[in-house]
Amino acid sequence: MFSHVMLGANDLDASVKFYNALLGTLGAKPGVQDRHRYFWRHAGSTFSVTLPINGEPATAANGFTLGFAADSTEQALQAYEAALAAGGTAIEDAPGWRGDERMKLYLAYLRDPAGNKVCVMHRPPKAA
Repeated sequence: MFSHVMLGANDLDASVKFYNALLGTLGAKPGVQDRHRYFWRHAGSTFSVTLPINGEPATAANGFTLGFAADSTEQALQAYEAALAAGGTAIEDAPGWRGDERMKLYLAYLRDPAGNKVCVMHRPPKAA
C-alpha cells in the first residue's frame, strides 16, 4: 500500500543516530545519505528522514504514530532500548503486552529526536 515513509528532522545527525540504532536492531543496514536526507531500505520497505525542503522547522504530527515490526518481544525490547540510548524519549506505558485474546500485541512507544511518535511492535502468530 505504501511506497515509503519520510519524516522531517531538525537535527539530521541525531535522527540518523536514533534510526540507525532502532532499525539496525530490527535488521536494517545503516541509513544512506542523499543530500539532506537519509534512507533505510529493509524487507521491501523504505524509510527516510529529511531536513524540510522548505527551510521551515520539522514538527511532529499530532495523532501520528510510525510503527516498526519486530520478529519477537526480545527484538522489540532491544530496538526500544537501543533507540532510547541513541537519543529517544520513553513515552506512555513501559514496553509490554496490550490487548486481549482477540488481539494481543507487544508494544514499545517512544519519541524520536524530532518528537515523532514511534512504536516497535511484535504481533504473535495466530493460534491454529
